[in-house]
Amino acid sequence: MKRTIICAFALAAMLWSCTSKQEKMENRMRGFISSYEEEIIPLYKESAFSSWEANVTGTDEAWARNEKASLAYSAFFTDRQAFAELKEIRESGLVKEPLLARQLDIIYNYFLAGQVDTALISEQIRMETEITKKFNSFRADVNGKKLSDNEVEDILRNSTRSDELQAAWEGHKLIGPLVADDVLRLVKHRNRIAQELGFSNYHRMSLELSGQNPDEVTALFDELDSLTRGAFANLKGEIDSYYAKRYGVPAAGLMPWHYQNRYFQEAPEIYPVDFDSYYADKDPVKIASEYYASIGLPVDAILAKSDLYEKPGKNQHAFSTDIDRSGDVRTLDNIRPDSYWMNTILHELGHGVYSCYNDMSLPFALRDAAHTFTTEAVANYFGRLATNPAWMNYMGIITAEEAEKIGDDAFSAFRLQQLVFSRWAQVMYRFEKEMYENPDQDLNDLWWNIVEKYQMMKKPEGRSMPDWATKIHVALYPCYYHNYLLGELLASQFSEYITGTVVKGSREEDMKAMGEFFKTKVFIPGMRYEWNEMIEKATGEKLTAKYYAAQVVGVK
Repeated sequence: MKRTIICAFALAAMLWSCTSKQEKMENRMRGFISSYEEEIIPLYKESAFSSWEANVTGTDEAWARNEKASLAYSAFFTDRQAFAELKEIRESGLVKEPLLARQLDIIYNYFLAGQVDTALISEQIRMETEITKKFNSFRADVNGKKLSDNEVEDILRNSTRSDELQAAWEGHKLIGPLVADDVLRLVKHRNRIAQELGFSNYHRMSLELSGQNPDEVTALFDELDSLTRGAFANLKGEIDSYYAKRYGVPAAGLMPWHYQNRYFQEAPEIYPVDFDSYYADKDPVKIASEYYASIGLPVDAILAKSDLYEKPGKNQHAFSTDIDRSGDVRTLDNIRPDSYWMNTILHELGHGVYSCYNDMSLPFALRDAAHTFTTEAVANYFGRLATNPAWMNYMGIITAEEAEKIGDDAFSAFRLQQLVFSRWAQVMYRFEKEMYENPDQDLNDLWWNIVEKYQMMKKPEGRSMPDWATKIHVALYPCYYHNYLLGELLASQFSEYITGTVVKGSREEDMKAMGEFFKTKVFIPGMRYEWNEMIEKATGEKLTAKYYAAQVVGVK
């Protein structure tokens, strides 16, 4: 008995000792987070706000302020003493409390990415700022006229003259020679940073530090290639037949400028549904605002601070930004009354509500999307509505009779859009992966070889221009594009779950229930869970391609 008591006492002492060590280490982590938040929050706000100002105004002063702010934010994570502290805490294995452990992993990766010479980071930011300024100020030279991206897209979408189409396409591609050398230097610079941190290249580092396994992403893209190749090839034949007739050229003579947009990343309008006509006299902002209010996620506060229309010097693209992770959420757009911008404003406000309706009581490090592609999924889910006849009828854009009339063609257009985009996403993922693996290869040949393989689109004979450098994402949003396609997969998974589980009552009740699902199951969790755990908790399954395949290719 005496021996039993002694053993029990020894075990209790051991457990107390372990608990005491764990408590001390967790308190140490809490102290680190307190100091971290005190410094990082103002740096984050200044970086986000100055970026907003620069993209809206385009002035040199604004860009200089943003460069300074971005450098200060990035430099914070180069602190070697802070990283050593984090590393010691992490390697102890004693931080068990879930929110603390999650913050530890996230903050550790932020600091790991910064453990290089600050001069290298300063140079990267300087290079990115200069390239951004070139993209934002560039206007295509088409037959002596300076045209915005929107104007180039208008020509490519609406003209039936091959000479006009070629001039617009080639005019836009003139940005390539202006930035190609800069972008290549930046690619090599990013690789240098990655290699100093122990990664083989920047592409691999980017995925791993974002919580993705590069080999698993590549395997998923291989699976999607296999799933979509046959269906896309069949539809590509239909597309080419349509365009051969539209432009009066043989199908074999179709060139990249014949596909109605700059990169063949959006579906050609081969089905007899003129979605633009439905929005020609409509206000996309008003429609989007009314819709989000109807699902219990009002966006008035977001729109009040947003910049929505075209103006000189302004970024010609669209994005949503969370200025402070405390409710100051904005979107930059260049809205026109057409289906593209209806999709875009719904999409960007999807990002916006994800940020706006997060759990403000969470620690700063966790007050963000579970992963960048999960916010893309939400944005895609809502963006898809712009060409959904049932939704258009719900919003009073078309009658019930018109919705039924265009239903089949609208679904065919949706399916085509998804197939076209999935093949374009393959181009971006494969190109960036191979470019960072070997930036000294002939990138022009690499680009067109991949385009021909995945998009089945011919390179213009004799063309030797840096067309790879014309896509702004290659330069300024690197190793990100695959997240758009992962977002489409998850959007389909959300759609299946909502249809089968969430919506059960009247239309008004269903709209509120759907908004509540996103708010409670997706937005409020923030980053408290690893992304696949969040998806499983929200939908009952981890991320899967099966719902996307069923929806787009018809594969069960």
